[in-house]
Amino acid sequence: MGVFVYLPLVLPLTALPVARLAAHHLHPRSATRLLAAAGTTLALCSTLCLALLMVIGTARLPGNPLPDGWSDPEVRAALPYEDRTGLVAIGVLAVVVAGCGATLVRHVRTRYAATRALKASERAAGQRPEAAGEVYGSGACVVESPVPYAYALPGRCRPAHRRGARTGGRRSGRRGGTGRVVVSSALLGCLEPPERQALFAHERAHLAGRHHRYLLLTQLAARANPFLVPLRTAVAYSTERWADEEAARVVGSRRVVARAVGKAALVSAGSPYEGLAAFAVEGPVPRRVAALLDPAPTARFWPPASTHLFLAALTATVGTAASALSSVNATVALVRILHAATSL
Repeated sequence: MGVFVYLPLVLPLTALPVARLAAHHLHPRSATRLLAAAGTTLALCSTLCLALLMVIGTARLPGNPLPDGWSDPEVRAALPYEDRTGLVAIGVLAVVVAGCGATLVRHVRTRYAATRALKASERAAGQRPEAAGEVYGSGACVVESPVPYAYALPGRCRPAHRRGARTGGRRSGRRGGTGRVVVSSALLGCLEPPERQALFAHERAHLAGRHHRYLLLTQLAARANPFLVPLRTAVAYSTERWADEEAARVVGSRRVVARAVGKAALVSAGSPYEGLAAFAVEGPVPRRVAALLDPAPTARFWPPASTHLFLAALTATVGTAASALSSVNATVALVRILHAATSL
């Protein structure tokens, strides 16, 4: 095992080049999936590495509840500098677990608070949940507010004409037709009808693509290893670009979507709930508008071999594979050593 157990802690650095290039040169859908998969794998391997360091490093500490055989010289010799790294790993792993737990709790609380506030707003206005959907499409909700904002609220939402058919509602949910698109009346008043259509299409693309899951995974990955923070930023941008491209496909005009994004950016106050995808707030807006004024990107998952992005993607893939192999090798080696040193 030796020093190779430390590799998953630093191998996330191999994903930094692809995080900078993928969002600009790959189709946003491909970039989101590639970066989220790489970030999640690297974060899991990094966390497993910390757990192994903690187990090995604390094996011979006095008063530990582990079996006596875990202090065997074979166990201590399996890792260089086990005393210091074991103590450090305990603190770092505690910080990682606490950070990931806080992120999950904040995510759940935000969605719960947004859902309660939306229901309270509809009751106060005497509005049927499906009233706005009859005008702007399924799942739309217009809130009377002087503050301009729009966001996508994930969750199960069945159209009114399927309210009695439970099976049909579930089938619609599997296709991505769940959640609510919440838009304030102030923001709608700033947009022309085609731009409003682009706004709702953009937010529905967030729900259909389940972008909140990609964002949550990369947030947890960044908590697990600070080297993965650039991937979180890149995925936040690529999900917005993905929704922009889907909106342009639905509306049939990239310039209409660009105008809607630009106008909303000038007046929007952002989402009142941090963590929910907000229209024309997440991601650099000028870069998104410029991308919409260019031709549509080619839908491919892997870049051509002649580009710098190919080398960056290859480096990230090799780093991710090496991280996974190092974690598996360290885990197997630890199990074999402990099996030989103890009666377990």
